[in-house]
Amino acid sequence: QVQLVESGGGLVQPGGSLRLSCAASGFTFTNYHMSWHRRAPGKERELVAYISAGGITNYADSVKGRFTISRDNGKNTVALRMNSLKPEDTAVYYCNARNRYSSNTYWGQGTQVTVSS
Repeated sequence: QVQLVESGGGLVQPGGSLRLSCAASGFTFTNYHMSWHRRAPGKERELVAYISAGGITNYADSVKGRFTISRDNGKNTVALRMNSLKPEDTAVYYCNARNRYSSNTYWGQGTQVTVSS
């Protein structure tokens, strides 16, 4: 059974930090590119950060220099370190896994991040 379970969301003040984690199971983690997406209220879901199966990373312009994505292939996890958080980072954050050889794609259930004073 494929599972992507996000954790680490919560309420943080502007300028603060959070670390999201996504635990994957039920598939061969090393065959999947991993990414974090977010959906803010009233907006479409957008790609935040991406890490390929080989470790290449890419970021949305809005988070470059503030967010860092990483993966641990030994633990089947992907993390998103978020620094200097802004109110506009408030959203539900989703973990995504996409197979490097096929169109198989999996989504987590999402975790809420709220940046507010």
